[in-house]
Amino acid sequence: MMNQESILNILKSIKYPGYTRDIVSFGMIKNIEVESDIVNITLSISSNDKYIKNQLRKMIETEILKNTNFKNVGIFIIQPEIENNTSAPTEGKSQNISGIKKIIAIASGKGGVGKSTISVNLASKLSENYRVGILDLDIYGPSLPTLTGISESPRLTQEKKIIPIEKFGMKLMSFGFISGNNTPAIWRGPMVARMTQQFFDDVLWGDLDYLILDLPPGTGDIQLTLVQKIALTGAIIVTTPQQLALLDVQKGSDMFKKVNTPVLGIIENMTHFECPHCNEISEIFPGSSGDIESSRIDVPLLGRIPISPQLAISSDNGKPFVFENPDSTIAKEYTEISKKIVDLS
Repeated sequence: MMNQESILNILKSIKYPGYTRDIVSFGMIKNIEVESDIVNITLSISSNDKYIKNQLRKMIETEILKNTNFKNVGIFIIQPEIENNTSAPTEGKSQNISGIKKIIAIASGKGGVGKSTISVNLASKLSENYRVGILDLDIYGPSLPTLTGISESPRLTQEKKIIPIEKFGMKLMSFGFISGNNTPAIWRGPMVARMTQQFFDDVLWGDLDYLILDLPPGTGDIQLTLVQKIALTGAIIVTTPQQLALLDVQKGSDMFKKVNTPVLGIIENMTHFECPHCNEISEIFPGSSGDIESSRIDVPLLGRIPISPQLAISSDNGKPFVFENPDSTIAKEYTEISKKIVDLS
């Protein structure tokens, strides 16, 4: 079992670029956290040289993966003047994306809860009064191309910057726009982390009031890269009613709490089915996961979205449901949810 001391010994073999002294003797190692198959290392570096920082990241990652059984290495760099006593990643907390006022992550503990559909319809509602962008960060299973009916690739500037695609009055970006939505991404964690960072560094978003991030399910590489790179306004957790979903959503909520990202609220999806003929309401899935989790972490339950065949049809056709059915009960629910998010953020 590798512990902090063992990892520190490995780090002693890494020389600071241009010097014969190692990074440990320079006093740059501020924190080491070991969790299962993940190790997080926090460095304090006064230099603003991005090349040196990237070089150190690669050297540390290479040595740790080569000499241990860890599957992922989180490397977080802080400036000495903004050091604090928390072990959470802080590099991105001092930065934001130029021109974007608020960045909200839509997350879930497990797949299949309708997170991407909620992201698109929530962003669509916000776009009625605000400048909105959507960034689909699910590298392995991007949904935005299907949900918006986009099959084209984004244009590049002469400087190789990516121009997001505009549709429905929003700016849209997804890995699926670049790779082709039918091409599987067979990538290891470090490649995923680099692609995630590139979405923030190389996409020309312009001025936005809200950037909605559609995250992949779980608490993996993309989430870790996100919280170290970007100062998030907050996260919204999506769940379904049943107990199995509750177990996973708690992990997602606790992950954001651990990295000091506020959870703005919970959305419960697939809460019930309303018969279009007799209006009888049937609870397809037992449980009240949304209520339980919102009470546990003391955040509001932002809303409940019912199951709807029309919602599924709209998604498959690449058209946001709230635009196609503006007077529906579901659209009104999204209106109320969007108002709460504006107030909370």
